Amino acid sequence: MKKNNFTLVTLIFTFLFSSAYAQKNKQQILDDLFLKNGEIYFSFQIFDRDEIPGLTKIISIDNVKGNDVYAYANRKEFNRFLDLGYTYIILPHPGTLLSESELNMGGNQKSPHSGTVWNFYPTYTQYVAYMQGFASDYPAICRLDTLGTTIQGRLLLAVKLSDSVNVNRGKPEFFYTSSMHGDETCGYILMMHLIDSLLSGYGSVTRITNLLNNYQIYINPLANPDGTYHGGNNTVNGAQRYNANGVDLNRNFPDPAAGPHPDGNVWQMETMAFMHYDSIHHFVMSANFHGGNEVVNYPWDTWAKLHADDTWFRFVSREYADTAHVYSPAGYMTDLDNGITNGYAWYTITGGRQDYTTYFHYGREVTIELSYIKILPASQLISYWNYNKRSFLDYAEECSYGINGQVTDTVTENPIKAKVFITGHDIDNSWEFSKANNGWYYRPIAQGTWALTFTCVGYYPKTINGINVVNRNTTRLNVRMVPLNFGIQNENQKTFVFVYPNPSNGNIHVLLPESETSFHYSVFDMTGRLLQSGTMDEAGDKTVFSLDLTHLQKGIYLLKLDGGKTIYENKLIIS
Repeated sequence: MKKNNFTLVTLIFTFLFSSAYAQKNKQQILDDLFLKNGEIYFSFQIFDRDEIPGLTKIISIDNVKGNDVYAYANRKEFNRFLDLGYTYIILPHPGTLLSESELNMGGNQKSPHSGTVWNFYPTYTQYVAYMQGFASDYPAICRLDTLGTTIQGRLLLAVKLSDSVNVNRGKPEFFYTSSMHGDETCGYILMMHLIDSLLSGYGSVTRITNLLNNYQIYINPLANPDGTYHGGNNTVNGAQRYNANGVDLNRNFPDPAAGPHPDGNVWQMETMAFMHYDSIHHFVMSANFHGGNEVVNYPWDTWAKLHADDTWFRFVSREYADTAHVYSPAGYMTDLDNGITNGYAWYTITGGRQDYTTYFHYGREVTIELSYIKILPASQLISYWNYNKRSFLDYAEECSYGINGQVTDTVTENPIKAKVFITGHDIDNSWEFSKANNGWYYRPIAQGTWALTFTCVGYYPKTINGINVVNRNTTRLNVRMVPLNFGIQNENQKTFVFVYPNPSNGNIHVLLPESETSFHYSVFDMTGRLLQSGTMDEAGDKTVFSLDLTHLQKGIYLLKLDGGKTIYENKLIIS
């Protein structure tokens, strides 16, 4: 018995000693890896893809090739990863691979204005000056927006490009944003190049002129300046993926499946700035640019189920990749399904901006990986611009194709914010809304024949069948909605106007109110369709106006008189 007790005590001591040694050893590993770095880049192998959903909650997966996983982690994340027992390889950090000469920091451009040859990486100060210079050089078509600031006080900037730069006339809003992973900088420079190209080409290049005349284009070249300039404002050498708090911004957004804080972190300043910018706009379409691969990634990332517009997403993704194929060397943008992939099919993540925008803001966003090399040598930037510049325009133009139009009140003709729902098709927030201030809606959709239903509180729903759509074409569908109180007297207005005879054969007389001398009249059927309108004036003793409606079929109609101060109404019966 004593011997057994001794053996048990020995085993417990051995286990505790081994555990303590293992913990000490793990802490030493963490100290060695994170003494000078806030994040590390590493790879390991999995046995089954079913391991990915669990892993993506612990570390920031960057790529999956077969059973090889490439990932980033901060100290806290890697501490949890070590407990899983995977054998791993620490890799050189992508942000440290190029020399200053290969980055060509600052370039040779002395003035922060248009006409720059974009074969260099700007310093942070230059970046801000360029963005300010775009707006000051082209005030009629360019506006600079400050979305917010970063943890370290750097600016989050975007430009709006449009011929109606300071007003919103109902044109579709489109958004490009890049480099929320700070060490993925190809898109950063290509977006600066795109802004420059659109501004300098306006008025002389037909396609660019049409784009700015008919769209509102927003571009944010640098979504994580603290990560990109982690090594200091004068270099992108040392760029890191995470923000200054060690958080992956592309895991920090609310998620349709995993909830408001899928990564367990509070929303970062950068995240909240972009969430707010999304909320004050309605981007019909958007894309965010990354690096480390060459592929167009479309929703969903968080779910295995497909988006309602999966066919459309595959079409626009295929269009982007195929256009890039034409203007690039063989092998460019050919990863996965020849340059396109469903996000979940590649590897799942939660908290990504793509799913956030698509689900919570009823948008259409894709993630475009522009280059296998995360920080391209500056000498290759012009080449990658030439590979992608036509695809940039193709994708932006798509947001006005499909079905669009204006939704208005059939009586007041005021714009309405209505839900635009495709019957038998829309799920998971794939529907659209018209804008409250102008009534315009834009519904990108794949080629086919569709039925649209329009609904709004206080209005009769309206369904329109047989709407035909052809790829890269626009089907215009304006809709007038009938209020539920259509024809009902408003107690706050003197709405009754005397008409006789009523019922009639269509020849009626209208006794004009005495309070006003000129009236605009409208005659509607009971679906709210305007049938006839004109002006009635009191002249001298003439207070009765004759109205000929004999061309109308038998039925009930509504007559409305608008005197400017008061609206008068009455039902007409033609028998």
